[in-house]
Amino acid sequence: MFINQALNELHLKIVYYGPGLSGKTENLNYIHKKIDPALKSDLMMLKTREDRTIFFDFIQLEVGRINGKKPKFNLYTVPGQVNYDLTRRICLNGVDGIVYVADSQIDRLKADLDTLEDLEKNLLAYGKTLENFPWVLQYNKRDLPSAAPVDLLNSKLNIYNVPYFESTAITGNGVFSTLKEVIKLTVSMVHERLKEEERAGV
Repeated sequence: MFINQALNELHLKIVYYGPGLSGKTENLNYIHKKIDPALKSDLMMLKTREDRTIFFDFIQLEVGRINGKKPKFNLYTVPGQVNYDLTRRICLNGVDGIVYVADSQIDRLKADLDTLEDLEKNLLAYGKTLENFPWVLQYNKRDLPSAAPVDLLNSKLNIYNVPYFESTAITGNGVFSTLKEVIKLTVSMVHERLKEEERAGV
């Protein structure tokens, strides 16, 4: 969270995390395509020659007011490939909310589990933990015949019983319901933090 007092703006960072090719970039592509142009920035993307994100996708949304301040939600994705671990950790610096995009295909369950463990490890480096952090699960690629049952995915991945959504990001199914929930959880956490700072006289 960053407060720009001069512009009365509150900048909040939401990161889409998950294994490679799980659908993180597709989420941001769909959001950017459907959001009112007056409420968004350009979509910035950095890719490899193989057309895979190497650093982050970034989009800025403006939504309502928080404690009289104009919130700007900065949405990022991180590279899912194993060799970009340091980049993923850096992208989590200052994160306020997380969408974990799991690949629903049964043969991708190990990658989902490994990347979730990686997320927790990288959060701990910043003194945070998934146990008490605003995050949601998105089970993507539900349209594929190889998609695992949601009950199985929940039993393996939803270790803290957080909100979860089924999605097909490439068509937009479940994309905005996921975004709305993570924004709601993030705003709730920010309200509490601002109240605590007011009580502490910060």
